[in-house]
Amino acid sequence: MVATFRADSLAMTSAAPVPPLQLPTLLQFWLERAVSAQLTAPGTWRVDFTAPPGEPALLSADSVSWQVFKNPVSLLIGGIAAVILELAEPRVRSGVWEHTSFRRDPATRLRRTGLAAMVTVYGARSTAQAMIANVRRIHDRVQGVTSSGMPYRASDPELLRWVHATAAYGILQAYQAYVRPLPASERDRYYAEGERTARLYGVDEAPRSEGELLRLLEDTYPQLERSEVTLEFLRIIRQVEVLPPVLRLTQDMLVRAAVELTPVPMRTILGLNQQYSLRSWEAALVRRVGGIADRVVLQASPAVQACVRLQHSADYLYRQTR
Repeated sequence: MVATFRADSLAMTSAAPVPPLQLPTLLQFWLERAVSAQLTAPGTWRVDFTAPPGEPALLSADSVSWQVFKNPVSLLIGGIAAVILELAEPRVRSGVWEHTSFRRDPATRLRRTGLAAMVTVYGARSTAQAMIANVRRIHDRVQGVTSSGMPYRASDPELLRWVHATAAYGILQAYQAYVRPLPASERDRYYAEGERTARLYGVDEAPRSEGELLRLLEDTYPQLERSEVTLEFLRIIRQVEVLPPVLRLTQDMLVRAAVELTPVPMRTILGLNQQYSLRSWEAALVRRVGGIADRVVLQASPAVQACVRLQHSADYLYRQTR
């Protein structure tokens, strides 16, 4: 049975909205600069989330996905957890490791992957559709054979389903564990929203509920295997400069927080031993930081800019009752 974070009993029931958090001016300015630098770093696409004015995204502003993806802390943790799960599947692992720039330039690769997620959720529909079409063209060219002789194609619906499912799982689990728990109805709604966008990427039969997601994980479990690639990925991600300098001391802790999200049996298969464990005080600190990040309105954030594009207030996602 796949382990998962269950928190129905902890779900928020209060109807009172939580106001945005006001930071000191200099700290707010520094965070705005840091976010803007990540989004405009060399090698990343230039995307204006405020344009075209009034154009809707693929998902509505009142979606669960808009709430979950706005948090940069849980998004980073969840994204790392997703890659760990992706790399456990040998065909996906070969496609990612042999046909991308991750080993040569991991920082740029991570930023581009994160930006693609932002465009899918918050970008104007025309922008998102153009980006997804380009991704599919790239996938159509990626194919090969694993070291054990299994053929693979990046456009294979089965492999696309695994990549989509692990990303959806990792990001939601990180939000659940390190920001705030969501009730079962909203978790199911989140997966249903993801199924709609997954179809555009060529994913057939993506999980539409948490139950379907867990069944997919269980069905795929026998195909997963240990690889030195996974350990190399973790070594790289612990060292690469993906955070602003002042936050870089927390990077190793955030990586271990991601490992904690993977099912225990899978950690055993992958050889993720005690060196990747998160201490109780560290888990509490990550939750504290994740909770704060969920209440800080940054004008440079794609989530905030998308709200402005749709003529919502900048703090629209930060004063919702959920």
